[in-house]
Amino acid sequence: MTPGLWPPSGPEIVFLLLGLVALGSGVLVVTTKRLVHAALWLVVCFGALAGCYLVLTAEFVAWVQVLIYVGAVVVLLLFGIMLTRAPTGRSEELDSGNRWAAALVALATAGVLVTVVISGFRDAYAPLEPGRGSAGEIGAGIFRTWVLPFEVLSLLLLAALIGAIVISRTDITGRR
Repeated sequence: MTPGLWPPSGPEIVFLLLGLVALGSGVLVVTTKRLVHAALWLVVCFGALAGCYLVLTAEFVAWVQVLIYVGAVVVLLLFGIMLTRAPTGRSEELDSGNRWAAALVALATAGVLVTVVISGFRDAYAPLEPGRGSAGEIGAGIFRTWVLPFEVLSLLLLAALIGAIVISRTDITGRR
């Protein structure tokens, strides 16, 4: 039996609240004029997404979200800000003046995506089963089915890290 939409259950309310936190902090990531504040709002957004994964009983994915995205990506972003000597205060030169066009495109894209998702999954219901996001199932999927893309991605990230080190070094001769 498929449950109705009203009244919402406790996990549905928590999921909705975490989604609103993720949406609000995501908007603040792209609208703030301070680069470091944008990185900190990104931490809040990633944390809310990890909470959504926990509500969906995908504990492993939630902790990977925290460790990799909150722990590594945001730290890498902050190191990139420090190494490139990017302005950390308010930066008016970063504003291109296309806010209204960007807001219009964002709203149109959101409208299309919401319409497609609602029409595509109107009657779909997936009961939450504890353990479906466990490390055993995900590890088996990664190392059986997705091992080649996983390794290609690791090489791509290694190349990006080496490139960041080369760009940040100032003692290389031949640079102006």
